Amino acid sequence: MNTLNTISTRYSCRSYTGEAVEKEKIEAIALAAVQSPSGMNQQPWEIIVVKNKSLIDEMDEVTMDMLSKMEDKSLYDRIAGRGGRIFYNAPCMFIIAKRPGTDLDCGIVSENIALAASALGLGNVICGLARLVFDTEKGEEYKSKLIPEGYEFGMSVLVGYATNPEGTPHQPDMSKIRYII
Repeated sequence: MNTLNTISTRYSCRSYTGEAVEKEKIEAIALAAVQSPSGMNQQPWEIIVVKNKSLIDEMDEVTMDMLSKMEDKSLYDRIAGRGGRIFYNAPCMFIIAKRPGTDLDCGIVSENIALAASALGLGNVICGLARLVFDTEKGEEYKSKLIPEGYEFGMSVLVGYATNPEGTPHQPDMSKIRYII
């Protein structure tokens, strides 16, 4: 699959079979992550690959429990309306831990992971809501387990086999493009 085709056919997958992803595919995605460009090639990230499905499911449950107890239930209700799982039964989560102030670099890594996963026939979704897991009662435990010293959570990308591999990509809004002549 060529790059432009991968970009145009990629979609945010919010339902996974739960089937484990092959080691070779995970390693190829991780390689694509660390090949991402960054400002002055500082590479201010660490890539944490969580393949422990039980841990992902536990973090999902703990986070949903926290959201259910919040006064404003709008986020909880939205997630509940999409199946009630923040991590959508994904078997693999790529966490990008970043140095403070490097959000743009983190975004570039996220896109490389998403495009690499798509090119390999895997569903994926960039998931900023994973940040919430660090606000739960077990947040410090998760942070010490998943985020290296001197880094902070930047973004996560969920990866796995889609229950609907023929998902629909969003329609590009061409009105968002301006040409200056």
